[in-house]
Amino acid sequence: MKLAAAAYPLTWFDHFDDYADHLGRWVADAAAQGADLLTFPEYGAMELASLGGRSVSENLEPALHEVARWKPAVDAVHAELAARHGVHILGASGPVFTGPRPVNRATLYGPQGIIGHQDKQIMTRFERETWDVIAGTGLTLFDTPLGKIGVVICYDSEFPLLARALVDAGAEILLAPSCTDSLAGFTRVRTGSMARALENQCVVVHSPTVGLCNFCPPVDENFGSASIYTPPDHGFPPTGILAETPLNTPGWAIADIDLTAIREVRRDGGVLNHLHWPEQIARTTLPVQTVR
Repeated sequence: MKLAAAAYPLTWFDHFDDYADHLGRWVADAAAQGADLLTFPEYGAMELASLGGRSVSENLEPALHEVARWKPAVDAVHAELAARHGVHILGASGPVFTGPRPVNRATLYGPQGIIGHQDKQIMTRFERETWDVIAGTGLTLFDTPLGKIGVVICYDSEFPLLARALVDAGAEILLAPSCTDSLAGFTRVRTGSMARALENQCVVVHSPTVGLCNFCPPVDENFGSASIYTPPDHGFPPTGILAETPLNTPGWAIADIDLTAIREVRRDGGVLNHLHWPEQIARTTLPVQTVR
């Protein structure tokens, strides 16, 4: 199959139809390059705050509600595009109110419609302390015709046990949408995603927001490079980077992947991180010796 990760800039829209046309061009571009699975970034949906005008988009709480109210229309556009092009799409995540406070939700669409969603599990300091976006409940494994897919949204990619739970459930592909405002933040997600690919011997698709956004303060600065990571082992690049875009440059990182290569490296790689993972569990139950 062919994987596509978007380095995606946030855009101002006066009308929802403008957003639908814009998204359609992005999806058509990736599909024309043969992509089967498209990944958009964390909080990419915040560009829809522009539909409320600047008095809404420039304020934290109104922006959340403005984006959330467009979710049914966003679902319909993504589902239609997935059906038209015969692709799977992880849509850009955004706020969804399941109670008094919103979760940060990414929805997966296939040619037959909505497959399901994954809510972010571990919130950053900004989400906890300023924005009051809350964690979702539980992880989801998407068993699709393309393979078994898990989603680790941004900060979630920096916590190995989340990814491992998905891999233990059968995931061979992890999607890591992100939104980071600095080189340091991007590097944390990049490092985490590459580590997840290494220790689980799987593919990780990293899609960030990029560029400046002068109308929505939570996503005003965006730094990153779209990448597709693999184990640095037999059948894969020695760097563990299968494809990547230039820093802060909009576009798609696209690469072919054969999941039999993942299964083979797990079976007979130069190292066997996936197989040997349980060994560390037993060793961490032993008391740590302090030597002075």
